[in-house]
Amino acid sequence: MMAGVAALGLGLAGCDSKSENAAEDQAAAVRASSDAAADTLDAAADATSGAAEDALENKADAVRAAGDKKADAMEDAADKKDKAPE
Repeated sequence: MMAGVAALGLGLAGCDSKSENAAEDQAAAVRASSDAAADTLDAAADATSGAAEDALENKADAVRAAGDKKADAMEDAADKKDKAPE
């Protein structure tokens, strides 16, 4: 799935300004960082059981969601900035 998203991003990159592409790269880094943190929490959850496991899995889900929300906001802001008249 990530390869498909990356290919789509590369296909659309020609339509964006350099600053928008840079902002989108930063958003991708935020998303990757939060995914890595969530993966670490998931691995810790796998090593436990019961309420502790559930708590770690919930935390991982929250970290992913927060990272996605922040990255989406960054991408939206870059899109709006790029479309604003200069």
